[in-house]
Amino acid sequence: MPGWVVLLAIVAVVVFFVVGVYNRLVTLRNRYKNAFSQIDVQLKRRHDLIPNLVETAKGYLAHERQTLEAVIAARARAVTAEQAAAARPGEAGAMRDLSGAESALTGALGRLLVVVEQYPNLKADQQMARLMEELSSTENKVAFARQAYNDAVMQYNTAREVFPAVLVAGALGFRPAELFEITQTAEREAPQVRF
Repeated sequence: MPGWVVLLAIVAVVVFFVVGVYNRLVTLRNRYKNAFSQIDVQLKRRHDLIPNLVETAKGYLAHERQTLEAVIAARARAVTAEQAAAARPGEAGAMRDLSGAESALTGALGRLLVVVEQYPNLKADQQMARLMEELSSTENKVAFARQAYNDAVMQYNTAREVFPAVLVAGALGFRPAELFEITQTAEREAPQVRF
């Protein structure tokens, strides 16, 4: 067998290997981006509920203005971080910013819930009860979407880091994706909504 045939066979095997690795990593990257879009949908829903929640509470909590303003400010930071992360899902800095902003928002909402507990008339308000139920449901959906995203990122990162894909993944432009993790220990628990 001539040497050029052997060389051609080796080149063909390498090309097929690189194409296979590339296609698998593209598939997995698209999977985690899709999973992030599910988080994005739920976070937008959560962010849309918050102004209604604050407006409903305003009448009852006139002297708790600082708590309401903290929720509004935390929501604004979370919306900005969510938009940045949606533009670059999986990027380490964007995911850390989103995680921090969402943790701050969850903390501010937790403080609002503590204040709401102190006002029986507000707790009894039908609109407030409905909004709190929707918020609780959305928090559960965010948790499920976050788990699906983290699973997809783990699968992508694993495929990127295993041998022999690790030999070409970096050269093909596949960077590690960042998990969407909760940064504060207190945030690891879902807000308790009781009416």
